[in-house]
Amino acid sequence: MGSGTPVVVQGTAVASPYDHTTTQSSARGAAAPADPEGGGQKQATRCRDPIFALLLYGNVAAIIAVAGIYGTEAFSDAVSDTTSGYNYTGYIYATFVLGAVAIILTGITLPIMMCIPEMLIKVSLIMMLVLSGVMMVMMFLSGSIIGGIFGAIFFLIFCCYAKAVWPRIPFASVNLLTACTAIKKNAGTILVAYFFVALAFGWTLLWSVSLMGVWDKVIQAETVTVGDNVSYEQNSVNYGYLFLLLLSYFFTHQVIQNTTHVAVAGTVGSWWFSPEDATSCCSAGLMGSLIRALTTSFGSICFGSLLVAIIQSLKALAQTARNQDNGILICLAECILSCLESILEYFNKWAFVYVGLYGYSYLEAGKNVFTLFKNRGWEAIIADDLINNVFFFLSLCVGGICAAIGYAFNEDSPEGWFDNSPNPGSISSTCAGLGFVAGLVLSSILMSTIASAVNTVIVCFAEGPAEFEANHPELSRKMRETWLEFYPDCGA
Repeated sequence: MGSGTPVVVQGTAVASPYDHTTTQSSARGAAAPADPEGGGQKQATRCRDPIFALLLYGNVAAIIAVAGIYGTEAFSDAVSDTTSGYNYTGYIYATFVLGAVAIILTGITLPIMMCIPEMLIKVSLIMMLVLSGVMMVMMFLSGSIIGGIFGAIFFLIFCCYAKAVWPRIPFASVNLLTACTAIKKNAGTILVAYFFVALAFGWTLLWSVSLMGVWDKVIQAETVTVGDNVSYEQNSVNYGYLFLLLLSYFFTHQVIQNTTHVAVAGTVGSWWFSPEDATSCCSAGLMGSLIRALTTSFGSICFGSLLVAIIQSLKALAQTARNQDNGILICLAECILSCLESILEYFNKWAFVYVGLYGYSYLEAGKNVFTLFKNRGWEAIIADDLINNVFFFLSLCVGGICAAIGYAFNEDSPEGWFDNSPNPGSISSTCAGLGFVAGLVLSSILMSTIASAVNTVIVCFAEGPAEFEANHPELSRKMRETWLEFYPDCGA
C-alpha cells in the first residue's frame, strides 16, 4: 500500500497527511500546508520558541554562578560538620551491585513485554483491583469506618472501570508490542534516557550546592520568647528567594525529562515512516531526533516545561506554608494547583509527540494533536491508560526482587564491606531499602521510554496507517484486527 493510497480510518477514507515520499532535505526546504483534519506536516527547519531556550540557558548560568560564589564554602562547611568517622563504603558498594542487578532485570522486562503483552495488561489490571480491595479491608480493620466507606466506593468504581476497559486490552497490547519493537530496534534510546537521568542527578547536586549558598537569605532565624524564661528559634521563609530557587530546579528538571520524550518520539516516528533510518542501536533516526531535540525544538521543550515548572513551584510553596493559620485556603490552593499540574502534564505528553515528529512550535503542536484526536474520535483510546498499569507493576517487581537481594547483605557478608558502618544491626534492612529504590528508579527509566513510544504509536496510527501497513505489515495487521474487534463498524 503506497503512502498516497486512501485508507479507512474510523470509517472514513483518508490519505496520509504526511508526505513521506520527499527526502529529508526537501522536507526541510519549506513547510507543507496544514492538513484540514488536524494531521501533522513536516515543518521547515528553524528554531522554535527560542526565547524560552535562552531563559533556560540564563537559569543554568545563574545557578552555576551562585554555586561557585556562595555554595562552595557552604558545602564544605556542611560536609565537615557532618563528618562522623563512620565508614559508608559498604553501602556504596551495595548500591552499585544492586543497581547492576536492577539494570539486568529491567533489560529482561523488555522481551517479556514483547512476548506476553496482553497477559501483562490483564495481570496488572487485576493486581491494581486487588490492591484497591486490600486498602479497603485495611481501612475497616484499622477502625476507620469513613475511610473504609470511601475505599469501598473507589473499589466499586475500579471494578466498573476494569469491566469497561477489558474488551480494549487486545488493542492496548498491540500498542505495547509495537512500542517495544520500535525501542528494541533503536536500543540507543534507552542509553539516551539513562544519560539524561544522570544529567538530572548532576543538576540536583549543583542546585543543592547553590541552595546551601543562599540558605541564610532564604531562611531567616528569629528568636521568639514565650513567658519569662522560655525562648526558641523560629525560621522565617523568604518566599521570593524560595520561589526562584524552586522554579530554577523544576524548570531544568522538566526540560531534561521532556527532551528524552521528544527524542524518543522522533525516533519512533522515523521507525514508523522510514524504518531504514531507524533499525540500529545508534541509528540515523535516533541521532537526528536527538539533535533536533537539543537544537531547533529545544525552545518548544523549554516553553512547555516552564509552564509546568511554575505550577510545581507554586505548589511547593503552598506545601511549605501548610502549617500557618490559613491552612484551609492553602489546602484549597494546593488542590487547584495539583489539578492544573495534571492538566498541563497531560497536554505536554501529547504536544511533545508532535514536536518530536514534525518540529512544530509548542502551541502549534498542542493545537494539532488535540484537533486530530477530536476529529477522529480517539479520546476514549487515550483515556484507557491501561499500559501504565503494566509499567507500574513491572517496576514494583524489579524493586521487590532487588530489595530481597539487598536483604541478604549483613555485617559479615561480604567480608570487610561494612566494617565500622553506622547502625550495624540494620544493615540488611538498609540495603533492602536501597535495592528497592534502585530497582524502582532504574526500571522506571526504561518504562518511561516505552511510555513515550506508546504515545507516539497512538498518534502515528491515527495519522499514518498507510505507512505502517507498507513498512510493518505484520504489526499493522494485528493493530487493525484488534481495533476492529472493539469498533466493528469502523471497517471498510
